[in-house]
Amino acid sequence: MHVHPSLREPALLLAFDGWNDAGEAATSAARFVSDALACVPLAELDPEEFYDFTVRRPCVRQGADHVRRIEWPASEFRFGAIDPMRDVVIGIAAEPHLRWRRYCDLVLGLVATLRIRRTVLLGAYLADVVYSRPVGVTGFASSERELARLTVQPSGYEGPTGIVGVLADRLQAEGVEVVSLWAGLPHYITASPNPRGALALVKKITECLAFRVDESPLVKEAAEFEERIAALVAADPELSDYVRELKRREFAQ
Repeated sequence: MHVHPSLREPALLLAFDGWNDAGEAATSAARFVSDALACVPLAELDPEEFYDFTVRRPCVRQGADHVRRIEWPASEFRFGAIDPMRDVVIGIAAEPHLRWRRYCDLVLGLVATLRIRRTVLLGAYLADVVYSRPVGVTGFASSERELARLTVQPSGYEGPTGIVGVLADRLQAEGVEVVSLWAGLPHYITASPNPRGALALVKKITECLAFRVDESPLVKEAAEFEERIAALVAADPELSDYVRELKRREFAQ
């Protein structure tokens, strides 16, 4: 813990890069909200027992002072004010490789310490979707009514899960309200980050937690990204044919 603030009705927003984060949409959305709210450091988890450093290697950085420093995989938490009466804690991390149960214990400990009763978890996945269509957001929540309010299609996914799914299960078991939001991105577009996915998640985050941020920088990035992808698709006959087939399938449904 860097500081020990007295937070007002805090909510927790979490995103993890890696398996849970196609196109870096989830972590980009969390960072955008953190920057928009001018969030400041709150806490971090020591990475030593949770990461295989031969898989997720630390990086060497050289600062303006020409001093070389090591940057380790991070699990960082920041906090800021949503409005004069409410705060938010935003956690952005690399998905841990090891000891997920212990990792969840530490996150739950932070939740208990800060008396957080509401959590929004972010993710993004690859799907057969048309790149130019509005990005669809699916998910699940402790309350079906909340998903309906957000016009989020319930997810029927079954299969392997990431740390987001494990944390959601643990949080709900502790009586914490959970909303999990996942952006569906085209699997045939490998460009990252994908600001269209991030924008779709930011819109749902602000709707879920009832606050506003200036989305215009991200809107501009998303429009420029779509233009680049449209040019890429137009220049590739095989890819163009595939996108047309996706549109036909979508129309047939």
